[in-house]
Amino acid sequence: MVTTEAPARPGTRPPRASVSAPGARAPRTPRPGGVAGAVLVNAALVVASVYFLLPIAWVLIAATKSPGDLYSTFGLWFSDSPQAWENLVALFTQDGGAFSIWILNSILYSGVGALVATVISAGAGYAFAKYDFPAKEALFWTILGGVLVPATVIALPLYFLLNAVGLTGSYWSVLLPCMVSPFGVYLARIHANASVPDEVIEAARIDGAGDLRIFGSIATRMMTPAIVTIFLFQFVTIWNNYLLPLVMLNDPKRFPITLGLTLWNSQTQRDPAFTTLVVTGSAVSVILLVVLMVSLQRFWKADLTAGATKG
Repeated sequence: MVTTEAPARPGTRPPRASVSAPGARAPRTPRPGGVAGAVLVNAALVVASVYFLLPIAWVLIAATKSPGDLYSTFGLWFSDSPQAWENLVALFTQDGGAFSIWILNSILYSGVGALVATVISAGAGYAFAKYDFPAKEALFWTILGGVLVPATVIALPLYFLLNAVGLTGSYWSVLLPCMVSPFGVYLARIHANASVPDEVIEAARIDGAGDLRIFGSIATRMMTPAIVTIFLFQFVTIWNNYLLPLVMLNDPKRFPITLGLTLWNSQTQRDPAFTTLVVTGSAVSVILLVVLMVSLQRFWKADLTAGATKG
């Protein structure tokens, strides 16, 4: 028995065989457990966010309360009679305006230390990424080993070293150790390898640019996200540093915020009003860091060097 296909009607197209294009991807099918995994990841992120943000929320709310309301009201809600302005006035007038001096000291230590550390880290990381010299890898891993050394281990040797040259008790005793960032060198090298193409460097050399000009005018612009990240990390690290100023300084006029608030906190047993001052000072410190992070956030851009080697 022979079967024949019916001829196509006039004006109609014959059916086409479905042939997938070469290289075309098959439609994805959801993997079992994919939704559950996403839910678990989101839940973990929510828990982590609450863990980190809850203490900040408590500090900001507690800074608006009186010493009595600080212990008699719910910690995560405002009192019926907030006195944020009164707390700020008391904060900046206590002990002859000592808190203002501590803020300026913290800005000095963090700003100068982070700026110098960023410049050194960016230059060193760029050199490790783009130049070849003897013992380069050994030197790099030696510097990176500094990340593994706890600050408590080197605090006492630093004290003896700076004391031998007569710098303990001065601003330099805190500034000098903060001007070095092993992690910043590592981050700058990784980012220079990824964002500064060798073709751009060679083209600049052909145009007559020297190494310093290439680094200062071209490489630093391509490395801007890494440079800003190094600066922020180092700034926050120095701002929150407690051990180094504790070891190096003995004059309250040179204290940063961390050491100054600790000094006030030691007086809370004698005068409970100092508790409100410490909490309000902590809130001001947090707000200043948040303002810095938000103001520099615009420099974190992806694909900064997109198209740099085109044309």
